[in-house]
Amino acid sequence: MKILANDGVSQSGIDVLTEAGFEVITTNVAQEQLINYINENKITVLLVRSATTARKDLIDSCPSLKVIGRGGVGMDNIDVEYAREKGLSVINTPAASSSSVAELVFAHLFGGVRFLYDSNRNMPLEGESNFKGLKKAYAKGIELRGKTMGIIGFGRIGQEVAKIGLGLGMNVVAADKYMDSAEIEVSLFNGASLKVSIETISMESVLEQSDFISLHVPAQKDYVIGSKEFGMMKDGSAIINAARGGVIDEVALVSALESNKLAFACLDTFENEPKPEVKLLMHPKISLTPHIGAATLEAQDRIGEELGQQIISILG
Repeated sequence: MKILANDGVSQSGIDVLTEAGFEVITTNVAQEQLINYINENKITVLLVRSATTARKDLIDSCPSLKVIGRGGVGMDNIDVEYAREKGLSVINTPAASSSSVAELVFAHLFGGVRFLYDSNRNMPLEGESNFKGLKKAYAKGIELRGKTMGIIGFGRIGQEVAKIGLGLGMNVVAADKYMDSAEIEVSLFNGASLKVSIETISMESVLEQSDFISLHVPAQKDYVIGSKEFGMMKDGSAIINAARGGVIDEVALVSALESNKLAFACLDTFENEPKPEVKLLMHPKISLTPHIGAATLEAQDRIGEELGQQIISILG
């Protein structure tokens, strides 16, 4: 049976599938040519990440397909229920990239509290001519220890963020519509661990208490954070979105930054991917990455291996 990993898959995933007798094709086929390619090559499994979509037209037009897999968490680029109604298996890897996303949250956060996002823009331009001026401008950083980290969406990734925050000595508060509490286990390198129970509170309380807000919610129709929610946040606080584009009202975000309501923002996802608004890209108070939350070598290996095992379980 043939598997098309249209957005790529790790070598470890290829190895798992090849050893089980599958043929793995990693050719990147343009979206408009995908239906023909699947039919001409009798593809049984289509693996995608965020670049390729699997909508009703593709599902209806490709009778050879038995499985659609998403390397990652969100499946908003797949018509999941429709595919399952048509008898296809739809799989993803919700746990494989949790640590990677959580670490990126704190990469942004460390950079935010010490102005690295701005310093790295200005040092190449003014470092030689205005060293003392830049030193003065960036000398008012703060530490994360003792601050309050607010997490909205307390699933796997939110809990990984909590682990790092607790390890740094932060106060962690969380909101989640579907969860009352979670036991967080902070594991140390030597095998020791510490368990902390965190009870969720209302989103309003999280917004009001937190020095930093990190979003870990799925894509949805309405904004999770807009002008009203920014108004509830502490003056001089900050927000990080490594979840999905469209959960923050980006116009309201820029307004909150320019009024100094927020000290800074960190964005890994954008409402208009792959063409984010220029106002966001050029804003001096925004730390930016191009949707790379899950893009570590370790996460990609875990994703590939997990997809491989699921496919073998379904088709083997």
